[in-house]
Amino acid sequence: MKRTKTVLTAVVLGTVMSLAVSGCTQSGGSGSGGAKQPTLAFIQGVAGDEFYISMECGIKAAATAAGAKVTVQGPTKFDPTLQKPIVDSVVASKPDAILVAPTDVAAMQAPLKAAAAAGIKIVLVDTTVNDPSFAVSQISSDNSGGGVAAFQAIQKAHPNGGKVLVISTDPGVSTSDARAAGFKSAVEKDRSFTFLGIQYSNNQPAKAAEIVTAALQKDPDIVGIFAANLFSAEGTATGVQQAGMGGKLTIVGFDAGPAQVEQLKKGTVQALVAQEPAAIGKAGVTQALAALNKQQVTAKIQTGFTIITKDNVDGDAKSAIYRSSCG
Repeated sequence: MKRTKTVLTAVVLGTVMSLAVSGCTQSGGSGSGGAKQPTLAFIQGVAGDEFYISMECGIKAAATAAGAKVTVQGPTKFDPTLQKPIVDSVVASKPDAILVAPTDVAAMQAPLKAAAAAGIKIVLVDTTVNDPSFAVSQISSDNSGGGVAAFQAIQKAHPNGGKVLVISTDPGVSTSDARAAGFKSAVEKDRSFTFLGIQYSNNQPAKAAEIVTAALQKDPDIVGIFAANLFSAEGTATGVQQAGMGGKLTIVGFDAGPAQVEQLKKGTVQALVAQEPAAIGKAGVTQALAALNKQQVTAKIQTGFTIITKDNVDGDAKSAIYRSSCG
């Protein structure tokens, strides 16, 4: 199994434990030094996505250990027009801190900056915004490195090169943009491969399937497709099957929900780049509570990823599979 890790500092990892032992001193975001239970809000990028469910599990576990209360909300689609009203509603409830996955680098800038100006500690988890200076911390995977790893998987399967394509969600999503950029940069270093560009599925599996089917009709000699997020991977696999190209090219998906793992086991998808959403969530709680208690925070944290294949999915990579619930 190929695994890449970024080691968090001892200060970051130790904060949750020390807070659980000593008790949080922040009360309602006022800094009055009371012993009121700190309140955290987690705003997902999209509800029902196993990546964010797994992150939620990490957040809840860390919050419970530290004696904090957590509420969770998310839009039905990865869409800033749906996420902004949720942010506004959560801000009005005046939590001590918000952990949030912004759905657009530009559209979510102002509402989150306003929340920080209102005295709420903001931690950006997974995605970010154009100017994140108002946030106490940003925590995400090494998305660019994940894109490079995705190309390397295709490169290994097709040493003679060929045409490759990226299916992503929407432009302006920081994480998937970084994955696509990492993939593209890796492709451009190997002249035996031709980069056919990035196409966007709007986070809809059905649209991803349509895009892939059309792309394969135009370029039936495509050797590899990198699907830059969970729903893109789901739709890409469907599109390849609909085009009758199953087993003839390599699909590498980003994220590892149960549906993607099932596709991997069936051979529809050849590799998955699994993030560490629970670790992101736990670190988010660590940083939020540290900020509330006026302790040291880490401005930017990157977590690693695991490459899952048929060879390790039931072995040492099993723990990297995303969860459908926290039960």
